[in-house]
Amino acid sequence: MILRPAYINAIEPFIDSPIVKILAGVRRCGKSTILEMLADELVKHGVSKENIIERRYNEIMYEDFSTKDMYSDLKKDISGKGRCYLLLDELQEIKGWEKVINDLLENSDVDIYITGSNSKLMSSEISTYLTGRYVTIPVYTLSLREYLTFKNKDVSQARDVFDEYVQYGGFPLVGISSFDTKSAYQIVEGIYASVITRDISKRHKIRNKELFDRVVRYVIENVGMTFSANTIVKFLKSENRSLSVETIYNYLKWLGEAFIIYPCQRYDLQVKAVLKTQEKYYLSDISIKYSQMGFDTKMLSAVFENIVYLEMKRRGYEVYIGKNNTKEIDFVAVRRDERIYVQVCVQLPDGSDRETANLMDIKDHYHKYVVCRDPLALGNNNGIEIVHIADFLMRDNW
Repeated sequence: MILRPAYINAIEPFIDSPIVKILAGVRRCGKSTILEMLADELVKHGVSKENIIERRYNEIMYEDFSTKDMYSDLKKDISGKGRCYLLLDELQEIKGWEKVINDLLENSDVDIYITGSNSKLMSSEISTYLTGRYVTIPVYTLSLREYLTFKNKDVSQARDVFDEYVQYGGFPLVGISSFDTKSAYQIVEGIYASVITRDISKRHKIRNKELFDRVVRYVIENVGMTFSANTIVKFLKSENRSLSVETIYNYLKWLGEAFIIYPCQRYDLQVKAVLKTQEKYYLSDISIKYSQMGFDTKMLSAVFENIVYLEMKRRGYEVYIGKNNTKEIDFVAVRRDERIYVQVCVQLPDGSDRETANLMDIKDHYHKYVVCRDPLALGNNNGIEIVHIADFLMRDNW
């Protein structure tokens, strides 16, 4: 088992706190492995293995488990043991699970950790039962630093490995294996199909699967581009197809709840407000795009944006598209009282200062970066740091 210490570090402050710890992220991003790591960590803290109760509710033996079955099973296993630690994987498979968790939290001596692959089940439902008594820890696919670890590469090799990371993506199963690109994309296609079919189409009883798939493909094709539900309606009309704006809003919402996409809102730097129109969407892993469309170097600009966006999310930033009068900043990232501005490109065009000019128009003291894969352009331009994308991803602090 290859460790991902950033997640244990995120969980550790909450160990033995009277709140439910929820690990939420796209299927196959490594949540189950993080629970295994956590079990090892608890043993290091002196917890007996007998007091660590693990369940994987996506296994066949739990297929017909009811809420009462789940409750009886867990109560039986914790009985007479003193304080127990419940590590419950893919809990959304048990309908009504939140009632069981609420009862155990209130009436048993337990510390509870759960995972799920659907943010709706990890937020709105449980808020009814666990208001103020849970914390969500987002789980993402591998960062470049983690990918290096999975490939047994040194930090000094980050630039060399970066192109491979771009081509293969960050799903742990791909990272830990030695697949060729075709096989890797087949693995990702299987993950994607499982989410689209099981977590979205069946759960929400989508009748016109072909039309839903066309909307999803449009979103994947336009990663990093601003568009709205109305934009998709007009596009479908051009193909002699029809869907309502409300239906498309639902599709986008369900894709987000299943962690296939993340919405990125626009932020107006002049009026200091989040705008409600023309969002961008980024994928939970860039390999999802390749699994549907193949790999093409023409995609790299959007792919680089996607990679940088996810890295900022991993580090706990709220990430927005910046609007500064008529100019756009790729990312405005905010974390407590910190803020950074980031422009992302593959290569700086000769003689062009467009990327830096947009940043120069922002008159504040926060760090400003142009992130690219152009080793000849690196340096400092009027206080704006031009940095290799691999170096940017590997930095401990920005």
